[in-house]
Amino acid sequence: MTAYLSPDEILQVRDTALETGLADPSVRPLLFDGIMPKYRGTLPLLSAPGQQVHSDLNAMNRVERLVDGSVPLEIWLRNAVAQTTEAAPLAVLQRALDDVARSAGGEPDIMAGMPAPEIKEEIVHRDDTVPFDFLRGGELAGTAVARIKVPPYQGGAPLQPNGFPHAGTGWLIAPSLLITNHHVVNARTGTGAGRSQAEADDLRLQAVHTRARFDYDTDDVETEEATVSELVAADPELDYAVLRLTDGPTRPVLKLAKESLAVAKGDFVAVNIIQHPGGQPKRVALRNNLVYEADESDVRYFTDTRGGSSGSPVFTDDWKVVALHRGTRRVEDVMFQGRTTAFVNVGTQMGVVMRHLQANSPDIHAEIEAAQRD
Repeated sequence: MTAYLSPDEILQVRDTALETGLADPSVRPLLFDGIMPKYRGTLPLLSAPGQQVHSDLNAMNRVERLVDGSVPLEIWLRNAVAQTTEAAPLAVLQRALDDVARSAGGEPDIMAGMPAPEIKEEIVHRDDTVPFDFLRGGELAGTAVARIKVPPYQGGAPLQPNGFPHAGTGWLIAPSLLITNHHVVNARTGTGAGRSQAEADDLRLQAVHTRARFDYDTDDVETEEATVSELVAADPELDYAVLRLTDGPTRPVLKLAKESLAVAKGDFVAVNIIQHPGGQPKRVALRNNLVYEADESDVRYFTDTRGGSSGSPVFTDDWKVVALHRGTRRVEDVMFQGRTTAFVNVGTQMGVVMRHLQANSPDIHAEIEAAQRD
């Protein structure tokens, strides 16, 4: 595989670790927290802190993912960010984490060419409370959201070496239909021109070997995995894929918003995302979740997400789905909650997806429409 970070970027992360004390041997266990112990044991131990960090980073940079689907360099950088408070080093580590997480998830390289208006501070003085029934609606919506894992195939056989599953999020749009991102089912590492596309036959194999785990709310309880019988519709440009489950689960489907989301200047619109970040138990983003811009195709928002959140439903406060979350970009000079740099997450408007299905997969579109009327 192509390394996640360039040699210069690795050196920059190493130098930042040295400057901030992250290279101290006593900190190393904190940086490796969450990385498989068996893998940690394969890394050479060196006497010089700088050499140790450099060696660790280079080794992890060459590993696409481990057998559990985790990306060790992403976990290390996430832990490093959590241990850093100074603005300049934090920016270096966060940027490296963004690049690794986006590449590991195969997220498309969403260009940041749009103007980004500032979010004004009067939001602090708005009444952002919601009815208590909001919580009940969110709990019900969460039952339709699943963690999915997709094993990569190449030439009709499991991809070797490093053919470990890619994690994402999917949700029921009809009783037997699960929707997620195309790039999740594509199960390839990289972004933009560096992201390869699975051949059509391999894509179908990856789809039918996908496993969807509903009710994965905690690691303390085992829940069954649903299997997939076929890939029934997909589009890499809009970044969606619809999978048919072998046995449709008996649970409510998510309802789509009747209209595409529109945000006028001065409006404050919140969105919420139920997701499986990093392939881990279900989480919900309810804070830092303002939409700052929407057009016919996309919704752009500040809601917290990370690798593994791809394919999540983007809800308005009535728990209707307005968009399919597909990626993350960092933008500069955007004032949000006191910071001049913020993440911009991007989702495809569901109205656009439904129109594409109507034109290209009319039977699937009709099946979804019937489920939405029930």
